Amino acid sequence: MSNVVNLKGRKFGYLTVVDRAGSDNSGRAVWKYECECGTLKNARGKDLIQGKITSCGCMKGKLNETHGLTNSRLYKSWLGMKRRCENKNTCGYENYGGRGIVICEEWKNNFVSFYKWATENNYKKGLSIDRINNNGNYEPENCRWADRIMQQNNTRGNHLITINNETHTMAEWARLYKINYTTLKGRIRRGVTGIALLNN
Repeated sequence: MSNVVNLKGRKFGYLTVVDRAGSDNSGRAVWKYECECGTLKNARGKDLIQGKITSCGCMKGKLNETHGLTNSRLYKSWLGMKRRCENKNTCGYENYGGRGIVICEEWKNNFVSFYKWATENNYKKGLSIDRINNNGNYEPENCRWADRIMQQNNTRGNHLITINNETHTMAEWARLYKINYTTLKGRIRRGVTGIALLNN
């Protein structure tokens, strides 16, 4: 019991853990949870932590009945967004929920609303959801669909450079002017500024 992670009070998707409910036949911890619909059930802690169970089953049925898209890329994108913001055990949580990034009420528990926004805002296969302001939340006004290059150019660690009132990341300037990225980085370290950075 001393080695069991205490999940009491923790939230996993639509579920809130109420109390310990014993162990299964293999000795693994079982916890009682309450779903947002009010249903009380038990589940193994491992299944909750790994995101295998996020509702008592009511939401899955509701979503299937509403849109039938639970196996779609968009639905997986929505689930991934929720895990990053809400599940402390998800890889990368510290960069999202851990920094206070949340999902707007319009999308948080309503995939249909998220789906409608996505299909009306240039979603297509191969793109990922991207927050325009990296310190902002997941909400319609701060999100777009981006390819890998756009995503990489919108990370917190990027070095933005303004030349003649035009701003780009180092990677973008290097690509636009066909300059080796390492060469450009070296010039910046030597204190070169302005248009001189882009001279071949």
